[in-house]
Amino acid sequence: MAEHLTVGRVAELAGVSVRTLHHYDEIGLLEPSTRTAAGHRAYSADDVERLREVLAYRRLGFGLREIADLVDDPTTDTVAHLCRLRGLLMDQRDRAAAMVTAIDRELEARARGIRTTPEEQLRVFGAQLYDAIGADYPATRRTEPRIAARIWDALGDARTVLNIGAGTGSYEPPDRDVTAVEPSAVMRALRPPGAAPCVAAAAQSLPFEDQSFDAAMAVSTVHHWPDPVAGLREMRRVARRVVVFTYDADDTGWRQRFWLTRDYLPEFADLLVGWPSLADLANAIGGRAEPVLVPWDCVDGFFEAYWRRPEAYLDEHVRRAVSVWARVGPQAEQRAVSRLREDLSSGRWAERNRDLVALDTAELGLRLLVA
Repeated sequence: MAEHLTVGRVAELAGVSVRTLHHYDEIGLLEPSTRTAAGHRAYSADDVERLREVLAYRRLGFGLREIADLVDDPTTDTVAHLCRLRGLLMDQRDRAAAMVTAIDRELEARARGIRTTPEEQLRVFGAQLYDAIGADYPATRRTEPRIAARIWDALGDARTVLNIGAGTGSYEPPDRDVTAVEPSAVMRALRPPGAAPCVAAAAQSLPFEDQSFDAAMAVSTVHHWPDPVAGLREMRRVARRVVVFTYDADDTGWRQRFWLTRDYLPEFADLLVGWPSLADLANAIGGRAEPVLVPWDCVDGFFEAYWRRPEAYLDEHVRRAVSVWARVGPQAEQRAVSRLREDLSSGRWAERNRDLVALDTAELGLRLLVA
């Protein structure tokens, strides 16, 4: 019994009532392993582990029947549950950040005497991250030909290609038979006329048979998936070849080398906490990782693209097309932008980063995974 916790102690630690624990026992959701000499419920370490999963799913909004199916799934162990919960929580955080961004925009509009439309007022509550930031994508997120050449070369002789997290269609090879997958309705609507047909689906549950495509590709999207490893395994399932453009979260050196995260936005490191290692990502597809250098005049306005053009980060349209800014939140964003503006005006940025002027490309942690 020394290894068990009483029902009262468990309730106290978990922040729930004893009645709640009694109810979970009565419906078979969480039956304590034993009873005390006085007949009270007592919980083992395994019981507590299960309770942790139950409460986590509960606080994410799942119903008790759904939770029972999830925690009783024989194919899912504790690590898999933690990975799933982490992904769901990150998705919830991203949705909240997108809502904060949308609310801040409305507050700014109302301060200028502009009333938002009913559609705009309601859209914020159904918006996913890209639904909130996607409208600015076409202006600044375009295919960078030098990176595209690397991706298309890695596709090899593939004729049929599945593009997962396809967005507006950047990097889709024009000479192949492409099928796109994109969960965001806004991003699907922004795809240009003549773009590849697009399916509304998520990476971790692709609606295709095994080996349906010659190749599957994913560009600057894996960091938005609730379960990156599961999504990559799905890519491997549906295609004989996999190509992924992502970044290496293992190496803190490149985060220090990039002046924006080093000097102005340290919160970026928080976004990478718990992110799978590069080795885990590569192993999920059975592939290798290759570095991708960022050209100084990169036309795809992803987060690292303006490393030699710092003034670009002062442009709100540039920032709105990069999910990092929505994810770190408006306070961190405004503080970073204000400090950068001051340093550009004073010459401090130029002095601190004078070595960058002579570089045509920079190593900032971007990687191409190929299997």
